[in-house]
Amino acid sequence: MFHSEGYLALEYATLFLIIFEYSDMDATRLPKSCHVDQIIDDLDQQGFTIIDHTYPLDYMSSLLEECITNLNHFRNAAIQSGVISKIRSDHILWIEDDLAIAQQHIEILRHLSQLLNQNFYLGIKEVEAHFACYQSGEYYALHRDNPQQKNNRVISSVYYLHQEWQQDWGGELHLQDKNQKWHTIQPHPNRLVLFQSDLLHEVLVAKHQRLSITAWLRNGCSVL
Repeated sequence: MFHSEGYLALEYATLFLIIFEYSDMDATRLPKSCHVDQIIDDLDQQGFTIIDHTYPLDYMSSLLEECITNLNHFRNAAIQSGVISKIRSDHILWIEDDLAIAQQHIEILRHLSQLLNQNFYLGIKEVEAHFACYQSGEYYALHRDNPQQKNNRVISSVYYLHQEWQQDWGGELHLQDKNQKWHTIQPHPNRLVLFQSDLLHEVLVAKHQRLSITAWLRNGCSVL
């Protein structure tokens, strides 16, 4: 699916500088562990990548506060047809313009989409996103984010914004990479996971409140 080009690393670094300036976040706080070439190589070779310590802590705290403040507006999650199903039990709130802090995260994903288009020819045109809340006992069973390639989703992302997470609290992302190898990804705070939307994955049963933003980069080329 992916065919990377050599000049991507420099452009990706430039992207983050622009993004953090745009959103009043300090680019110098971007973690040293965020190796651009590794991110691209991960997507190319295995179809997913993990970025830890994604944002400055003050932005993460503001984003968490915006999420918690709006928890009473969350609704039972639905499958794409709009029918409530036993396949999932989480609660969501779609991110619209009035959620200004979360919009900064979406803006970052929009800029990222441009880079992915330039280097992987994905044709991404838009980003859709929602807050997600998994209370104790809630889950999302095994699925793909673009069944039969009917919903335009190319890249999926999950950003974890709860303040802390212990290993025995469940809620892991269980994902099969493009080489059919399974991975169990812990929902550590301030972690961003990007993966191809056609990869099989699930959210294991949470034993503690789990908060995140789930987003999809869409190309507008669905098969009807």
